[in-house]
Amino acid sequence: MRRFPVVVALFGLALGTAFAWNAAAQEGKDGKDGKGTGQAVTDEQFAFKASETDLAEINLANIAMTRANSADVKQFAQKMIADHGKSSKELLTIANKKNLKLAASMDAKHEELAKKLSGLQGQEFDTTYMKNMVMGHEMAVMLYQSAAQSVKDSDLKAFAQKTLPVVQEHLKMAKALAGGSKGAGGTEKGKGER
Repeated sequence: MRRFPVVVALFGLALGTAFAWNAAAQEGKDGKDGKGTGQAVTDEQFAFKASETDLAEINLANIAMTRANSADVKQFAQKMIADHGKSSKELLTIANKKNLKLAASMDAKHEELAKKLSGLQGQEFDTTYMKNMVMGHEMAVMLYQSAAQSVKDSDLKAFAQKTLPVVQEHLKMAKALAGGSKGAGGTEKGKGER
């Protein structure tokens, strides 16, 4: 009985974050073609938000490694740890050269999500985690698309352009897992109730 409200609450939290980022990204656009991004994201904003995203993805994936039911979800989490760990190191190298500030911890919304995910397990965890991975990666794709067009620093722009396809692939994978077998693609232990 408690399962539905928790999922709805997490969905609402992540959706609110997605809308907030989308609204912020849209402020700098003057057209729907994405070419008129203007002030969509500055070098400083991108570096900070990208590092914050990496931290969140790694931390949430570590929770998934111990609480997920599906082998596919665990494999996805391992990929998040590897890929976001790699991009985090690359971004740190650029930030150190350019004196850009990076996030030292996850934002409050991801901290709250981590707490809630830590209280779930099995199929319920898988469904909630993967729904949030879809929403989180939709935001990340918007961030990297905006940065690939609007950041000024050439190293940071190259990083955004190089990393964007990886984040897009994560989104594609997350959507496939979230859409299959009630979000996890694995077998559920216990009764198969709806």
